[in-house]
Amino acid sequence: MRRLGTGIGWRPEIADAVEEMPGIEWVEAVSENLCPGHLPDSLLRLRERGVTVVPHGVSLGLGGADRPDAGRLAALAERAEVLGSPLVTEHIAFVRAGGALTASPLMEAGHLLPVPRTRDALDVLCENVRIAQDALPVPLAVENIAALVSWPDEELTEGQFLYELADRTGVRLLIDVANLHTNHVNLGEDPARALGELPLEAIAYVHVAGGFERDGVWHDSHAHPVPRPVLDILTDLASRVAPPGVLLERDENFPEGDELHGEVEAIRVAVDKGRAARTAAGGVGTAPRVSRTPTTAGAGADAAVRQRLGLAQAALLSALVAGTPAPEGFDRVRLGVQARALAGKRADVVGKVAPELPVILGARYRPAFLAYAQGCPMTGGYRRDALDFVAHVLRADPGDPGDVDPGVRRELREWWLERSGPVPRSTRPGARLARATRRVLLRR
Repeated sequence: MRRLGTGIGWRPEIADAVEEMPGIEWVEAVSENLCPGHLPDSLLRLRERGVTVVPHGVSLGLGGADRPDAGRLAALAERAEVLGSPLVTEHIAFVRAGGALTASPLMEAGHLLPVPRTRDALDVLCENVRIAQDALPVPLAVENIAALVSWPDEELTEGQFLYELADRTGVRLLIDVANLHTNHVNLGEDPARALGELPLEAIAYVHVAGGFERDGVWHDSHAHPVPRPVLDILTDLASRVAPPGVLLERDENFPEGDELHGEVEAIRVAVDKGRAARTAAGGVGTAPRVSRTPTTAGAGADAAVRQRLGLAQAALLSALVAGTPAPEGFDRVRLGVQARALAGKRADVVGKVAPELPVILGARYRPAFLAYAQGCPMTGGYRRDALDFVAHVLRADPGDPGDVDPGVRRELREWWLERSGPVPRSTRPGARLARATRRVLLRR
């Protein structure tokens, strides 16, 4: 595997700081946020300096019951080619459920949700990974995710699940040590055991990120400093193998450049500490590897397997985003925590995608959106969610809790009308006059 070195997640908010930061050998950018024909100038300058850029996908849903969408795969492949990337990465997660496979409405999670560690789910995931590998021009690496909830009746540990996935498909692994810590706090899983069960030779690179704990639940926020336990897991990993690359992820609440650089340096120190321990042990690692029970390779996922998985995932997602009862075997309290977190994330992202809405609604925006999210799943991404939210508010009857005063209602209706068409607004004089006339009529 190509050596990447030390990197940081590129985000527009910290683009200048990333360019100026010493010792950054590579960056990772969210694939869905990049337009191949209009790459940010900052990324272009980094590439001209020889800095590697890796596209990191978040929407494929390789762990979902459906086969990967050809359009999403083509988009990921295009970004890899435009950026000249040595690999692309995605997640071991499902992000949507329902649809034709289960004869139920399609629902989007807007989040990475865990797949059950069962033979059925593994067969589906392996086949989906192979489909993705065939469609991509460079190697694929997949990331373990953080979870607030665990599936009942799981058959494999996280380490065993990842080992079999890599063994059966040849896919590389992106190991997020912050997610191992999250699952340790939330699910009681041992990160050292997970590392001991991994095929270390399959590691493409490592993610490091921060989070926070509230009421005994660890939230993988990517908006807080990297805590010591996460750095300790990184040191443990580096004591077993030399990771080809290590990268700091930060998505929100960005600190000043010096503080970001300090976090990157703390990561270097943690890796160096592990390397020293590995060298002292003769280069074979300080921690014993956990033995694995040989298992069958699996023959692939037939239609019945995909449908069983699809029904299970749809039931879980419906409980999280549509207010239906929790499926049997799940921790109802923990599902409630996850449901509130998903609704809060939707409110935050919609507020960024459509920044006019928090301005128009003021203090009423967040409670109104959370009330809407309780029974209205996202069905087509965050921009569609913003339109659906406004339509929901406009449908409220006078006197209902979600009703707004006439002036706000007029502003929301105009906002919705201007953005709900299939094509951008025309700038022709006649079209502009028609819009002005419509605004006058709406105010009456």
